[in-house]
Amino acid sequence: MRGLLAALALAAMVAAPGSAQGVRTADGAGALLRTLDKTSGEVIDVEMTVGQTMAYGSLQVTLHECRYPEANPAGDAFGLIQVVDTRELREVFAGWMVASSPALNALEHRRYDVWLLRCLIARR
Repeated sequence: MRGLLAALALAAMVAAPGSAQGVRTADGAGALLRTLDKTSGEVIDVEMTVGQTMAYGSLQVTLHECRYPEANPAGDAFGLIQVVDTRELREVFAGWMVASSPALNALEHRRYDVWLLRCLIARR
């Protein structure tokens, strides 16, 4: 239920970037994700571009979108991410992750953690 509420709140922000809050968002070119193997303790930061899929252990992680506040690019990023466990042949996460609140809508996997750190901004 918590994940559904978080997804709905973020979907509303994406659908109405000029909402009453006045927070306008921009599309990132990609995202910086942090991965953790809970068994080995290995932590890796990975840069991904929008549309890219990467393998991490038994997981396939796909970044569909990354958005950030226009007025504060270093501010609260949120990314649309899908994670499939190739050993179990099932989707283990699909939704929006929020950089400032990783526990709000987190991947729940017995071995791996994946969370969003920030969006990558295209150089002009």
